[in-house]
Amino acid sequence: MRKIEHIGIAVKDLAVSNPIFEKLFGAPPYKSEEVVSEGVKTSFFMNGPNKIELLEATNSDSPIAKFIEKKGEGIHHIAFDVEDIEAEIKRLQSEGFIVLNEIPKQGADNKLVAFLHPKSTNGVLIELCQEKK
Repeated sequence: MRKIEHIGIAVKDLAVSNPIFEKLFGAPPYKSEEVVSEGVKTSFFMNGPNKIELLEATNSDSPIAKFIEKKGEGIHHIAFDVEDIEAEIKRLQSEGFIVLNEIPKQGADNKLVAFLHPKSTNGVLIELCQEKK
């Protein structure tokens, strides 16, 4: 893992949350998109070299909807930039981590992504991100 790629925050409504984070960072989101396969709409903000991703569920079966129902709005995951996501998945599995999707899938912001189960990471959902080439 090379660096923290972004911190994901689950929100009920981007229309409410985007203005809050615009005031906080002094700038609008640099990118918004929907990831249909994950049932989310996202907004990305930059703060210096750091990225924040806001995630709103687009349906009640979305992992974000389930997270908010159980825990409320707040930090959902920490994403790490990796050079070779497939190699990193294998390495982390060999170290005993539970990988939720062994085959990387399309994520937001032109990334391939995979997730580590929070049960194996002290309760924190970890996302691995590799820039699509």
